[in-house]
Amino acid sequence: MDATYNLNGSYKPTTKRFADLNGADFFPTPAWATEALIDNEAFEGDIWESACGNGAMATVLEQAGNAVHGSDLYDRGYGEAGVDFLNTSRTADNIITNPPFNAAEGFVRAGLASANRKLALLLRLAFLEGGNRQRTIFSVHPPSRVWVFSERITFYPEGAVQKGSGTTAYAWFVWDKLHSGGTELRWFEPKYKRRSLV
Repeated sequence: MDATYNLNGSYKPTTKRFADLNGADFFPTPAWATEALIDNEAFEGDIWESACGNGAMATVLEQAGNAVHGSDLYDRGYGEAGVDFLNTSRTADNIITNPPFNAAEGFVRAGLASANRKLALLLRLAFLEGGNRQRTIFSVHPPSRVWVFSERITFYPEGAVQKGSGTTAYAWFVWDKLHSGGTELRWFEPKYKRRSLV
């Protein structure tokens, strides 16, 4: 745990996503971050939100008219609890999730095996870095598209007062099994966060 995480009785915007006070990495995804993805990527078929937490992302996907199944290793009051995504044989047409910070590479591997059409993971933009990821992920299964946020996402533990702004850049990494060619780098228009505040 970051010693300054709960400094002076208030939560700071996360520059690094440490595990929450209950021990599991749980930082609900702001609705606008999911809306940006579904406004720019089409998903045909069912969607599995495999780290659904309290349903923050799954709810947005459902409201857009998608058939969504939510699961999580922990019981956060939404979806099917006790499902270890890293050790499952379940499949779905599409998998969309914000994986636990400390298991992102495992979610890429498991998602590529379990998604029939598309895998979309919300990750730090810095996930692109690293020699090990280059060797084990990107040289073998590069993403089809990387959607970079023009606005910063701030993740807060559930129940924390939301104030301030994050300092970490995030992007949606999309693996599309029908895609041919190299990785496309794209940017979301800077409108989604502001729209959510109206």
